[in-house]
Formats: sequence, C-alpha cells, structure tokens
Amino acid sequence: MPNISPFLDPGTLTTPSSLAIVHLSRDNLQPVYLRDYSGVVDGYAEGAVINTRFGSFPHSTLLNIPWGSQVRASIVDTGSRGRKRKIAQVGDGDGQDKDSENTASDGKPARNAVTASSGFVHILPPTPEIWTTSLPHRTQVVYTPDYSYILHRIRARPGMRIIEAGAGSGSFTHAAVRAVYNGYPDTPDEKTGKIFSFEFDKSRYEKMQEEIHSHGLDGLVQLTHRDVYNEGFLLDGESPQAECIFLDLPAPWRALPHLSRRRPKPNQLPADAKALNGTDSDWKSPLRADRSVYICTFSPCIEQVTQTIEVMRRLGWMEIEMVEVCHKKINVARERVGLNMPNDRGTNLTPGSVDEAVTKLREVEIRFREFHAKTQDADATMEDDTAEKEAAEDVNMNGDGNQQDGAAEDTQTTKPWMLGRLTHRTEAELKTHTSYLVFAVLPQEWSEEQEAAAFEKWPCGKESKVIGNLDKEARKQEKREFLKGKKRKKEADRKAEEDAAASDPKKSKTTS
Repeated sequence: MPNISPFLDPGTLTTPSSLAIVHLSRDNLQPVYLRDYSGVVDGYAEGAVINTRFGSFPHSTLLNIPWGSQVRASIVDTGSRGRKRKIAQVGDGDGQDKDSENTASDGKPARNAVTASSGFVHILPPTPEIWTTSLPHRTQVVYTPDYSYILHRIRARPGMRIIEAGAGSGSFTHAAVRAVYNGYPDTPDEKTGKIFSFEFDKSRYEKMQEEIHSHGLDGLVQLTHRDVYNEGFLLDGESPQAECIFLDLPAPWRALPHLSRRRPKPNQLPADAKALNGTDSDWKSPLRADRSVYICTFSPCIEQVTQTIEVMRRLGWMEIEMVEVCHKKINVARERVGLNMPNDRGTNLTPGSVDEAVTKLREVEIRFREFHAKTQDADATMEDDTAEKEAAEDVNMNGDGNQQDGAAEDTQTTKPWMLGRLTHRTEAELKTHTSYLVFAVLPQEWSEEQEAAAFEKWPCGKESKVIGNLDKEARKQEKREFLKGKKRKKEADRKAEEDAAASDPKKSKTTS
C-alpha cells in the first residue's frame, strides 16, 4: 500500500521529504518540502535553510515537531551563500571560477542551529484550503468558496468518480480528492473514489503530473493530456463511469456532446463543434449508466453561460441553474475609543463620552492660560487654575464621571488587548468576480426491465383516489352522491328518534 498523502492524513509530526506550509502572515504562506540533510547545503553550515523576512529557518528546526508549532528563527551566515572563490594561482586550470561551497551536502556534518532573538513562523500541514492560497498560479484558480459549494452541489462523496476538464493549477483537484477518498486501490481495476483530470496545455500537464506524484496522490488522480473538445473523455477506449463532472474550460459547450448517454444527433451539436465519429452502436458513454449524473461548469463570462445552457437543453440536461458565489470577509476587532487608550494601531483617540470631552477642553484651556500668564500677573491667575485642575481631576477619564472606585480599579487591571467593545464589520466592497457556476442533472436512463418492474410496484393509470384522476363531471357526481347519502342518514336518525318517542309515552311527556 502506498504512503498516504499528507493532504489526506498528515500525521501528528512533521517528517522528512514531506510537504509543509510555512505560515508567515495571514496572506503569506510558503510551501516547502522538508529535507533532512546531514551536511553543508548551498553554503549553509546548518543544512537546508528557508529565508524569509522574519528570519532564517533551517529545516532541522522544522522536522519532528507537532503541526501548528511556532518555530523561532535561527542565526545563520546568509552572506556566505553562493560565494565564489577565484583560483589563487595564475594559469592553473581553465581560469573559470569554482564554487567554494556545493549546493548539495559536501560531507561535512551540519552545525546545530542557534536560536535568534526575534522572528518566528508557524508550520502547518497541507490542506486543500491552505494549498489554494499558497500554490504557484499557472491559470485562474478555483478558490475555496467556489469549490466547496461546487462539491456540495455535484454530490461528491467518498467512493465517487469525478471527471475534471481543465486541471490548471490543481486547486479543485486537491479538494475533490479529499471529498471522494475512500482508500487507495490495491489493483488498477478496483473501483474506488478517483479523479479523472484532463489538461490540454503540455507544460501545465507536466507540472501537474509532478505535483500529483510528490503529493502522494498516485492512484487517486489520473491525469491525461488531451483536447477534450475533439477526443472526448474515454480512457483507452473504456468508460471512467463518472458520476460527477466539473468543466473549467473556455468553451464548455463544445465538450458536452461527449458527456451524453447516447450518441447526439446532428441537430443537438453546437454550431462550432465537429461531427462525432462512429455510429450509434459504437457509442460508449463516459458516464455511469445506473446513476443520475451531476455537472458544473465554471465560466467567467455570461456569454459562455448562455451558450452552455442552450446546448445543455438540447442534450437533455435538466434542473439547469446558474449561481454566482460572492465572497466577503467579516473582520472582528475591538473598538477602542477614548483619550486614555494606548496609542496602538486601530485605536480611535477621541473622547468616548461628554464628560471626557469636557475634561479634555478644560485641560487645553488651562494650558492656554498658563502660556499667556507669563506676561501677566502670575499670582492672580494661579488660584483660578488650581481650582479648575482639581475639578478636572474629579472627572473619570474613562468616560463616566460617577464610576465607583472598584470599577476604576477593574479598568486599570484590564489587559490592553481586552479594552474596548467587540465589534464586527464586513468588507466595504466585494472582491473581484470569479466565475458563473452552471449546474445541471442528467437523469438515469431506465431499461425496459426496470420500467416494467416500476410499473408493477407502482401501477400508473389505475389509481382510484388520486387528485386529477377523474374529470370535472365525475367529481360533481361523486359530490352529489355524498350529499344524498348524508341527507338519508339524517332522515333515518330523525325517524328513529320519533319511533322511540312513540313507544315510550313518559319519555315523550318529559321531552315536551
């Protein structure tokens, strides 16, 4: 059994040769493969080193620690990296410069890292969400708000098989693998959750193939270099038996004819599509026959959406719907307002109440008088200023002039990061538009045997008490018969009461 991908089960500790995400800041994540070198690497005596604006971090300090750990920066000699030394003797050799330090391990033992006085990062396990924000962009990326909603709408769950056209940077691929994963296949023919991804660009295909292998996703993702517009989705002439489809293509309507249960007729094909080869008897569908198939297309422009929906309707897709996901962040922070608040980022140094504003004005007025009193009689003005200072000190600077001493002590003992009122605000404007999502369902096609079994279990057309089974006149006749029966019942009850009264005179007199 192959090693489980770190995207599916990273374990509890970081290990050599595994992918890790170095968290520098909220929007700055750096993927790195951890290496366990025993000697000098690229001029660093500590081995392989990651250089960031927060310091240098040897790989040795990132290995065999729990995921999510905070790692302090180390002191390394970054100036020695890449230095070259010229040949000391004139005429010796070919005259070219030689590296004084090798890029790989030169056999010397690695030096233990010394912790620096400042700087740190966090080491995180790779997940599809983190990978989306840190991966190298080769094409437009499907972000987390989009692909989480897409996987929900196309019913992706463990054991499902998904066709993806337009692998691009691999963001959706990694998220889809986690959604359908139910184990690695023991044999190539074993039916487990799998992604059948197709990419047209050769360079992107090769880079994506390297990432799939290095991330341990062999056997779970089958990547194919192909033009799906003309060559379809069959693999070596066999159907992948897909139940979910995701098309991230410039013209998804041109690929839809290949995603049909039967060979499309010429009037069902889009205008810019080529005629399909073969006959009806030779047609082999890439879709699973005994399940309904769910599809999603990812299109940036509304013109692409209209053409896609038009072809979907021709080919029998149902429940067609277009959705646009608008992502907006909610920022949660403490609103710190007041003149006594620390002068930190996010603090509004304005009066928090009327009393605090009045106190501030009094202090300003006192300083103004003191400045101009230098040329006047100091004895006459000092008495008034002293009285006003004492009145200003009586007002609490926290905004409540009547606070008790206990409340004032609580305010003084409150931590700085706990001061202020907790508030949340949404972003003023939305981020840029991503794409329009078009969803549809292709129903299951039943055989004659299945149709007969369904008719036997639920006979159609033989219902007797179903709304709409009878016409208007028949319903009126049923109503008349119901009212006649009700009237006959009332007359029978009244006659029974009269007979009972005639047979019992005493009861008749009492009743009268």
